[in-house]
Amino acid sequence: MRFERHSRYSDPGRYARLLGAVRPELPEVCAVARNVIAHYRYARVPLPESTNGDINARWLSRILELDQARHPTPLTEPRAEAERVQGCCRDQVLLAVGILREHGIRGRCRVGFADYLRAGARVDHVVGEAWIDGRWLRFDPWLASPRGVIEDPHDLPPGAFLTAAAAWNDHRRNGTDIDDLGVRIGPIRYTGPPFVLSYLIMDVAHRFGDELLLWDNWGVMPLPGQWVDTALGDRLAALVLRADAGDEAAEQELAAIHSSDARVRPGAVVLQLSPRGEPPRPVAVGISPHPRGSTA
Repeated sequence: MRFERHSRYSDPGRYARLLGAVRPELPEVCAVARNVIAHYRYARVPLPESTNGDINARWLSRILELDQARHPTPLTEPRAEAERVQGCCRDQVLLAVGILREHGIRGRCRVGFADYLRAGARVDHVVGEAWIDGRWLRFDPWLASPRGVIEDPHDLPPGAFLTAAAAWNDHRRNGTDIDDLGVRIGPIRYTGPPFVLSYLIMDVAHRFGDELLLWDNWGVMPLPGQWVDTALGDRLAALVLRADAGDEAAEQELAAIHSSDARVRPGAVVLQLSPRGEPPRPVAVGISPHPRGSTA
């Protein structure tokens, strides 16, 4: 993937001008992401039930459509929190990365875990990466100011964010406990190796432009109680760690796996789970609702 080009998920379609109007500097980019999207669980005010469906607006063009229906103004104009698009860290990062790509700056989403969001907990999380000054600079749009070990949310220190690959590798090689890594879906705990492998596959997909919802499921992503393909996990984790260290051959091998391996690459239909405990359902993800140039 050319990281400076839009994926079908980050493509703003007819809303490109809104992204182009935002200065491509990380503090402003991240502030816009927070201004447009309120976290469906961690908002500071109650969010209206009428907008609960926002969380499944997987396409950036759809997120922007929802925003503009409520606020037909530039993305930098303040939105009341209760009137923002409901979403999560994935959506904030997708918007931030979309702004960067609109300006020709290489950007990508990363899926893993953070221990700086809630005391004593490693929380599933998505952060962004921007290619600046010859390196992938990791940033977190969720943070408006320094927190704990995070002095600058726009340049996370090494180790602050635990990639799914690093979590898997530590568990498999060193026996590190990962049973705390995961989420609860209604009464079901979705944690440990099944969850971390799913997030590892998710991270590879996001890396190469398939920035699906965090509750989408495909390929061999194991749900609680299902078989875990440890060999695949070991291979993917090793390649991601090498690629993150600058190994171009590993990057190319990962890209080949993503493009050809049905265990890893999302198909035209995914199984959409629900963080609110609604029944799983198949969802077509083949075509963006507002491809670039659309006036629909």
